[in-house]
Amino acid sequence: MGRKSAAKAQARESSSTPGGAPPETPRSSTAFVVVGIVALIAVVGGFAYMTKAATSASAEDHSAHNAQAAAAAGEAPFAKFGPHKQASLPPFPTQAYAPPRPIQVVQAAYVFAAEHPEVLSYVPCFCGCERGGHRGNHDCFVAARDSKGDVTAWEPHGLECTVCIDVATEARQMYSSGASVRDIRAAVEKKWAGFNGGHTPTPNPPRPGA
Repeated sequence: MGRKSAAKAQARESSSTPGGAPPETPRSSTAFVVVGIVALIAVVGGFAYMTKAATSASAEDHSAHNAQAAAAAGEAPFAKFGPHKQASLPPFPTQAYAPPRPIQVVQAAYVFAAEHPEVLSYVPCFCGCERGGHRGNHDCFVAARDSKGDVTAWEPHGLECTVCIDVATEARQMYSSGASVRDIRAAVEKKWAGFNGGHTPTPNPPRPGA
């Protein structure tokens, strides 16, 4: 090859690949795309989480509102589930110190609340727990039930409250002796009237034949 042809070939190579090195793939744009995708996923995930949390909170508020409305209307929403034998109860709540009554007495109160909402839903509590939204002694032990009436969550308040336990124990003993719900309610109110300045806004039990 002559000098002129060699010079022209070298000039073409120099103009197509500056410095004689192969062209590099642009990486900066790829990195921006990856970052953008990650950011989009994070935003979508955060929005989905916030929507789910808001929906759950709304459902809880609606449920609480319905329960309060039922109590205000003189109804006990959980009473319809009793008597209610449950094949398997959730584990009982625990705490780092001993309860104010023997553990057997405490657990008996929890079981009675679980199995007899038709009794404790009409028995008031006098410890001041109405400030926490309780509507009766039932709520001192049971926090939630499913659509079949099975207990799905316990209320830990009853574990450490002497008043809650004693009211439930008295109701359980009277029920075992054959007393009616109305008689149980009357006896509990007579014994605890005026204690702590008030009681839960518990509806009265229905009259016989109502």
